[in-house]
Amino acid sequence: MTNRLLAAATLAGVLTSSVAAVATTPAQAEQGPWLVRGRLLAVLPDEDATVSVLGGNLDIENQFVPELDITYFFDKHWAAELILAVTPHEITHKPTGLDIGEVWLLPPTVTLQYHFQPDDPDFRPYVGAGVNYTLFFGHEDADPAIRDADFDPSVGFALQVGADFPIDDHWSINVDVKKVWINTDVHLDTALGPVEADVDINPLIVGVGVSYRW
Repeated sequence: MTNRLLAAATLAGVLTSSVAAVATTPAQAEQGPWLVRGRLLAVLPDEDATVSVLGGNLDIENQFVPELDITYFFDKHWAAELILAVTPHEITHKPTGLDIGEVWLLPPTVTLQYHFQPDDPDFRPYVGAGVNYTLFFGHEDADPAIRDADFDPSVGFALQVGADFPIDDHWSINVDVKKVWINTDVHLDTALGPVEADVDINPLIVGVGVSYRW
């Protein structure tokens, strides 16, 4: 009887100690699957064009714009990201300097990402690959010789590399670089008659911002 009481007391002591240890251990916050980022982007076109009638090339200016993106994590390593931004670009013909005008690009891009170190407290790098669909709109401010301009939509690939630098369980600093392939056929109605251009824009997109995960 004494042995049973001693065994019961010992077991009770072990269980009490275990419960106390669990109760005093800080709980690790459970990370949800959603992450939203706000970034400032530098959009740096790597343009090249074949222009009928006029010959030459087109120059597309760099641009700095805000961007919003939403990421969903399927598990710790795999995620999908939707990137949303609009960018206005001034286009100039080279070598004549003819102002083709300003056009806005809406290039929603979806990438599938792999996150290498999702639990690292300081540095969480990732890579991604996906597809981009670009619409062109709002053409304006062209030289009077350009009566009208039409830009065909574009579908192309996108590659991505980036990293998050955690601040706490929800917030982090983000640095991200993308290469996006954008090609459009441009149809110009000019004083010299119709001009066609096959234009590769292919921007490098560098972004810095903040992330929130819940």
